[in-house]
Amino acid sequence: MAAPIAAHLASNVRKLREARGLTQQQMAKLSGVPRPTWANLESGQANPTIAVLARVADALQVRIEELIEPPKAAGKLYGVDVLPVRRRGDVTIRKLLPESLPGLEIERMDLPAGGHMIGIPHTQGTREYLTCERGEIELTVSGKTWKLGPGDVVVFRGDQRHSYRNPGRTSAAAYSVVAFAPTAAS
Repeated sequence: MAAPIAAHLASNVRKLREARGLTQQQMAKLSGVPRPTWANLESGQANPTIAVLARVADALQVRIEELIEPPKAAGKLYGVDVLPVRRRGDVTIRKLLPESLPGLEIERMDLPAGGHMIGIPHTQGTREYLTCERGEIELTVSGKTWKLGPGDVVVFRGDQRHSYRNPGRTSAAAYSVVAFAPTAAS
């Protein structure tokens, strides 16, 4: 293994383990990788097989690439101007996550007074969570309508026909979280 990759692996594995508050022994048990091998990974002395990297990545719940790429900074600021924004009808939708998280989508919706948007049904088993931030929002799912005020949350099946409407005289804002149903591997 090239020296920079070994150093990246050592740093990433140690930081990921420590972030979870686990010992090397606990991670060894979780991953099925012997503790001495785990210690070698964190020291930069290991030359692991793909199978070992896969077990370590699974135990840490990350992609293998995250183990060997240069360590990430402690944080990164994303300005509002770099977050994707789109319009659907009257509604402005802004993604809230600058990075893609598999199976999860989080967006903020701004609905002007009287604004309306028809949602797109997702794959079967998808769950959606709608939280009203301000104003009033009516959510209709398969013919049933809920009226949300600030702080209210509705959980619903995202694989059904649904729509959003602001019946109020002022703008409304809401947060939408979509937890997509897992798909079978092809």
